[in-house]
Amino acid sequence: MAEAKSPSGIAKVLNAAWVRPFLFLVLIVVAWDLSIRLFRIPAYQIPSPGDVVAVLMSDWPELLRQSWPTTYATICGFLLSALFGIPVAMLIAGSKTVESYVYPLLVFSQSVPKIAIAPLFVVWFGFGIIPKVISAFLLGFFPVVVSAVQGFKSVDPDMVDLARAMQGSRFAVFRAVNLPHALPAIFSGLKVSVTLAVVGAVVGEFVGSNSGIGYVMQRSIGTFDLPTMFAALVILALLGVILFWIVDRIERLVIPWHVSQRDDIIFAS
Repeated sequence: MAEAKSPSGIAKVLNAAWVRPFLFLVLIVVAWDLSIRLFRIPAYQIPSPGDVVAVLMSDWPELLRQSWPTTYATICGFLLSALFGIPVAMLIAGSKTVESYVYPLLVFSQSVPKIAIAPLFVVWFGFGIIPKVISAFLLGFFPVVVSAVQGFKSVDPDMVDLARAMQGSRFAVFRAVNLPHALPAIFSGLKVSVTLAVVGAVVGEFVGSNSGIGYVMQRSIGTFDLPTMFAALVILALLGVILFWIVDRIERLVIPWHVSQRDDIIFAS
């Protein structure tokens, strides 16, 4: 029987989780630059990658300073989504009555564009951080609830009955059976929620703000400063990737036993 060969150093690098997305990103940037040169697209329509990089380098301190309000609003809205979304999902999954009343309203609420109601938050709460946090919360809340409901409902009833037959209390059964089984679905919803929370925070800044990445983008659009606007988009993308990565790391720490966290690769001859 042939023995499994250990991967070489180059193979390990190529199989790293970040390498392939990075190579694909480089390919997109190259295609972007070539398209501008080939089709002679004017700078007032699409800036070149070099112009965007130049803005990132020259305005990095200002962009970093403006990213803090957006980051703060995103994190607060995301934490509120998890804090309220998971208990609501527990109630919906545990009670048919609650599900019949609440769940259709949650689905209906998603048909209302958040950008349409965001001005109301400015009227009610002013131009501070609260409207941005609420916008981030509203966009991140629904994915948490939907995923958590699916997770709690997918628990094997036989496992619950067995735990109860062993004289387990309601809380002990929930902690030992229901919650661990639902955690993979909950984290899936949290990873979607944290990226949508970034969008929500920017929506709040679009409507009314004098700081944040959304404010930078709005100001850049008004002056047709497209390199700065694209640089702000890069900052937002980085923010979403970093927050997604943090949630993914937490998931690996909390549920290392789940099959979704197995990243070992078998190299056979």
